Amino acid sequence: MAQRNTFFHFFVILFSLCFSLFPSHTFPRSLSYEASDFTTNVVDVSASLRQAHQVLEPFRQQEEELEEEVLSASASSFSVQLHPRDNLQNSQHENYKSLVLARLDRDSARVKYLATKLHIAINNINRSDLRPAETELRPEDLSTSVSSGGGQGSGEYFSRIGVGTPAKQLYLALDTGSDVNWFQCQPCVDCYQQADPVFDPTVSSSYNQLTCDSQQCQALDMSACRSGKCLYQVSYGDGSFTVGDYVTETLSFGNSGSVNSIALGCGHDNEGLFVGSAGLLGLGGGTLSLPSQIKATSFSYCLVDRDSGKSSTLEFNTARPGDSVTSPLQKNRKLDTFYYIELTGISVGGQMISTPPSIFARDQSGSGGIIVDSGTAITRLQTQTYNSFRDAFVKQTQHLSSTSGFALFDTCYDLSSQTSVKVPTVSFQFSGGKSLALPAKNYLIPVDSTGTFCFAFAPTSSSLSIIGNVQQQGTRVSFDLANSLVGFSPNKC
Repeated sequence: MAQRNTFFHFFVILFSLCFSLFPSHTFPRSLSYEASDFTTNVVDVSASLRQAHQVLEPFRQQEEELEEEVLSASASSFSVQLHPRDNLQNSQHENYKSLVLARLDRDSARVKYLATKLHIAINNINRSDLRPAETELRPEDLSTSVSSGGGQGSGEYFSRIGVGTPAKQLYLALDTGSDVNWFQCQPCVDCYQQADPVFDPTVSSSYNQLTCDSQQCQALDMSACRSGKCLYQVSYGDGSFTVGDYVTETLSFGNSGSVNSIALGCGHDNEGLFVGSAGLLGLGGGTLSLPSQIKATSFSYCLVDRDSGKSSTLEFNTARPGDSVTSPLQKNRKLDTFYYIELTGISVGGQMISTPPSIFARDQSGSGGIIVDSGTAITRLQTQTYNSFRDAFVKQTQHLSSTSGFALFDTCYDLSSQTSVKVPTVSFQFSGGKSLALPAKNYLIPVDSTGTFCFAFAPTSSSLSIIGNVQQQGTRVSFDLANSLVGFSPNKC
């Protein structure tokens, strides 16, 4: 008996020693960032404010570095770099506050555009009925006026893509909420400022004008004919649009991978839509998007912090990381562009907020649901859900000094005297009990350089909820088209 007691005491001591040498927080937690436990996260206030100052510094990346954009390519997969908008084009804002306000203005326009697009689709509205007479696409005239310059508000992340033969490197805005690919073309009736020279189709041997009876032309929402040649127009909600010839061209992913005969718009009139980029890379689910045209089985991106000065990758046909938190990928039969996911709830500090799971579901008309979007910055939730979410967060952050709201944010804090703060963990909950914990810096963000931080979510009166790119930062988002899954893989940039 004494021997048994001795063995038992030895085992207890050994067990205790193991835990003293390896505290609980050193064990891996697959979906937790900077966390001291499962229910709280830490915001590094000092680091965030340093980045806020640095993003306003003049852009110093050399042109020769920008040409080395391809990371890898094979016969079936491509991987190119992805840059935040303000990394490539210094905005020359007076201060960080004005930069954030400009971002939020673009974001509001973006959300309005997506909601309008869904409304048109589910109500079977004829798009031609929406065009003012002065902005109609006419076969005999491509020099129509544009009423607004910054309407769509997309273009927060750019990829460097080669266009034509020989390839001309252009920055194209990444957009999962659009299908039509397009870029500015000579001759320019009206072109906005871009980082690269405007593409000249006369020097490309692979440039080919599409005819009106082509399958690609017939798939356009808005098109017209001029002498048998297909013209396209894409409108963005407030009167802004791009218009020009619909053509096919070769797209190159660095020097070792290219795809021929991609249908895209050669825009001759595109005032002010995507200042900095040459156009748009449509990654939506429609037939004219780039993934559809190249018959991609998957694509993924990782969005770095927009203030970090770093870049990541946009990849096609690469394997989804094995540690992904996945959700079924759903499509709306009324609008095949958007990527819907099955979100079942949101938790704050380990506690589910009070909202029915059906709030994130689509009804029979195609209204409602929640999409993942690369072009929207701030996650939008229906007002009922947002209010419950915000109230739960406020209840658990009473130790922080609150301050007045900022633009679309109604919950802000004065952290000017802090170097770091503890906040409740925010997690997205998916079907099957899967959970994705967000990094604290993805939901409490600086809005000036003096220490004002805001809860980075917003309500929407639209039935459509959107997971925006601020909440996606630092996470590889994989669209597994072959298996109809969307995967979220933390720290895979």
